[in-house]
Amino acid sequence: MMFTTESAKDPLRKSVGLPLLVLALGQLVISLDYNIVYVALPDIGAGLGFSDHDLQWVVSAYVVATGGFLLLGGRAADLLGRRRMFVVAALLYAGSSLVGGLAQTPGVLVAVRAVQGIGGSLLFPATLSLITTLYDEGPERNRALAVWGAAGAGGLCFGSLLGGVLVEAYGWPSVFFVNVPVAGALAVAGWLLFPADGPWDRSRHFDVAGALTATGGITLLVFLLVQAPAEGWDTPAALVSTVLSVCLLTLFAVVERRSRDPLVPARLFAHRGLLAAMGVTALFSATFSSVPYFLTLYFQTVHGYRAVATGLAFLVPAVVVAVGTQAGERAVSAFGMRRMLVGGMTLGAAGAAALGLALTSDGSYPSLLPGIVLLGLGQGAAWTGMWIAASAGVAPGDQGVASGMASTTLQVGGAVGLAVLVALAGGVGQNASGPGLLDGIRTAVFAIAGGIGCGALALLAPRRATSTSP
Repeated sequence: MMFTTESAKDPLRKSVGLPLLVLALGQLVISLDYNIVYVALPDIGAGLGFSDHDLQWVVSAYVVATGGFLLLGGRAADLLGRRRMFVVAALLYAGSSLVGGLAQTPGVLVAVRAVQGIGGSLLFPATLSLITTLYDEGPERNRALAVWGAAGAGGLCFGSLLGGVLVEAYGWPSVFFVNVPVAGALAVAGWLLFPADGPWDRSRHFDVAGALTATGGITLLVFLLVQAPAEGWDTPAALVSTVLSVCLLTLFAVVERRSRDPLVPARLFAHRGLLAAMGVTALFSATFSSVPYFLTLYFQTVHGYRAVATGLAFLVPAVVVAVGTQAGERAVSAFGMRRMLVGGMTLGAAGAAALGLALTSDGSYPSLLPGIVLLGLGQGAAWTGMWIAASAGVAPGDQGVASGMASTTLQVGGAVGLAVLVALAGGVGQNASGPGLLDGIRTAVFAIAGGIGCGALALLAPRRATSTSP
């Protein structure tokens, strides 16, 4: 038995300010939680006795759980109620963050990060589908997505700064404790401000078999993409994950064809605009979203920045990306979706190329700014545009799963992209050193420029015009 969501014509639609602020803060929490632990990793490792090999799972557990559960989270928002799922996800964040700050063993902290990842997989599609149902398609929704996107971009960059300040002032548990009051307040605000979910719809049933096979298959796939580049593609864990992932995803396809209420309705695979947007989200995450990883290596390993200095170095990118999200929203109205995406990605490619040229052993921070500004403007514009494209023309009852599909490709694309880029860069990582490190970073950034440029060219390719294409 499932729930239906009340009509989008609820009177609360007219009160756009506070609901949009809460939704933007929800996205800020998701992006902060992903990024804030990076600068705390050395202290976490020393404080809890992590081995060098296992410390990566403080980050990877979050990535794997989020990527694996996004489809389930998207459909749950459609069927169980968007407000309910937003509140449940925020409470899950608050509770797991409290446990994380109190953790005394590595196993508990990794488990907490996995639970936080599940919270993210529920909160992200709930937040996005609330935006796409509370605000009418067109300029109103575009403005809301631009604000939401600016909050996410800010969280990714400010997370490094906030994490550095908290760790140096209060120790590593503070990066978890800071989430508790914020996520708790989000849960209360969401319950008070968002339209109530409708009554039970006894005619609809949750696709349990589809949910289990999809979640298991995607989780194993993301695990493989995160683990195999470091451990090897021929290890027993990688081989078993590959076989099980293929089997589960194949079974998922069979189950979906026979289900009365499939987890992912077949009609969405015929929606060309959504499919194109999924391709853009995958490319975006593989390229734009990988830049902070290599910049962090450049700042900390090549130039020896401390945690707070590294966070401060990301302030300019944060501001520029936020400006880009607002410019992207206006450019959609002025030039159309495809032209805006092509323009944003062209800016991004030029910025990444300029950044690669400026990455030198004796280079100053100001020399990086031209590339950072161009890259950030393109990133912000593309981020806003791809989510506008993903929601355009999708029925209100499918907005949750559509956002889950697009955000799943975002996660998988990021895992694949970073693995490929690290391999191209000669396996550079947090413990890398020597003259090859800088060359590897530059190689990765130039590859990012090429990937973004290829994406812009692909969007320019002639295609049959449809009302739902980006």
